[in-house]
Amino acid sequence: MYRKTRRPELVFKDALSAFIATEGESLLADVSERHTCGRLSLYLERQLQADGFCGYYADVEYNRKQQGQVKTIINEQLEVVQITPDIIVHTRGEKPPPHDNLIAVEVKKAARPEREKNDDRARLRAMTTTPYEGVWPWDGCHPEHVCGYAVGVFLEIDLKRRHLYLEFFKKGALTKQKQRTF
Repeated sequence: MYRKTRRPELVFKDALSAFIATEGESLLADVSERHTCGRLSLYLERQLQADGFCGYYADVEYNRKQQGQVKTIINEQLEVVQITPDIIVHTRGEKPPPHDNLIAVEVKKAARPEREKNDDRARLRAMTTTPYEGVWPWDGCHPEHVCGYAVGVFLEIDLKRRHLYLEFFKKGALTKQKQRTF
């Protein structure tokens, strides 16, 4: 059952705080991005349940949509691109939009090339875009290409400075930037 009690970005912020309090040392140990995403997804699921978002999953590298098809977006050049997001919070297609897709997260270490970070940001802009007539329809319920996430989060981990840089995306645009120490 879907019962919205808090904004998805607040769910993410609280889950991130709990993650850092418990797992901050693993970040300093320079663990892989996949490990970080796997652990963060556990905190996201706990926070979703605590905030009344029933039936949602925080999946790492989930690349499928309905009928087992590969997830795709339409990028800024209007090309269809296959995607494997770092973390997505969704119902795995069990609920119709706009309640299916809540949070998309891309994680990068500060030392990664800027091109990779920009690719992640572009993916989040596409994933948070609102579906529109004539381009997105698929089955009358779910869009053909991934979109409609309530919030996208780009999380950059800077080990040297012990900072996390956060960028929040809504409706295809960057809406907020934050920084925190861990």
